[in-house]
Amino acid sequence: MSKIGIQLYSVWKEAEKDFLGTIQKVASLGYEGIQFAGFYNTPSDAVKQLLAEKGMVVAGAHVGLQELLHDELEKTFEYHQAIGNNLIICPSLPKEMRETADDYKKTAETLNQIGEACKKAGFVFGYHNHDFEFATFGDQTGFDLLFNETAPDLVKMELDCYWASFAGHDPLEIITTYKERVVSMHMKDMKSVNGKKMGTEIGKGQLDFDSLIKEGKKFGVEWFTVEQEEFEGDPFESLAVNVDALKQLVSQ
Repeated sequence: MSKIGIQLYSVWKEAEKDFLGTIQKVASLGYEGIQFAGFYNTPSDAVKQLLAEKGMVVAGAHVGLQELLHDELEKTFEYHQAIGNNLIICPSLPKEMRETADDYKKTAETLNQIGEACKKAGFVFGYHNHDFEFATFGDQTGFDLLFNETAPDLVKMELDCYWASFAGHDPLEIITTYKERVVSMHMKDMKSVNGKKMGTEIGKGQLDFDSLIKEGKKFGVEWFTVEQEEFEGDPFESLAVNVDALKQLVSQ
C-alpha cells in the first residue's frame, strides 16, 4: 500500500530553528509519514514520542555517507531502530566519489558494503539521485554505473523524479527499467521561469505525476514523498497544496 510522506529537508531552515515544532506543524498538513534529513541532536525517544502523539510514522531518512561508514554505522542503526525507521537512504555523494567511471564503480562497492550491513541489521538501504549522476562516461551514465554495479537486494532506489527530469531523463522509463528496486519516489514538479528550470508544487509544472504514480504503484513503491526546495510563498502553504494534490493522484 503506497503512502504519502514529506521530506523534512523541504523546511530545513525551520527545522534548524525548532525541529520538534516543525514536525508538529508538518503533521497538521495531512502527510502520513516524515522522511528525515538530520535530527539536530534530538534524543530518539523525543522524536518517537512526538510521532506517536501525532499519529505519524517514519517514511525513511536521509543519512549522510559519513554516518554510514565504520564505527558510525552502529550508532546510526541504534538511533533509527529507536525511532522505528527501517529505510536508510544515502542522499548524495561527495565530488571525489563521482568524477570518473572508476569512481562510480568504487562508490558502488562502498554502497554494496553499507547495503549488506543494513540488510543484516534489518534495514532497507537505498540511494537518492540528484542530476549529477546523469553525467555520461562513454555509453553509460553515473546513474547506470551506480545501479548496475550494486546488488539489487542490497541497494534500492529512491528516485527523485524532478532531478531525473531536470537532467533530461524520463523518470517513467527509470521506474519501468528498475521496477521493484524503486522503493521510494521524491515528488516535486518542475516549471521553467525565464528559461531556468525550478521546482514548484505538484500539478503546477510539467511532470506527468499521474503516469509516474501509476507505474510506481504497479511495482509496489511504498512511499511517494514530497520534497520541494524552492518556494515563491510560504513553504507550509506549498506543502499543503502538495499533499492535497498527491492524495488525489495516489487515490485514483
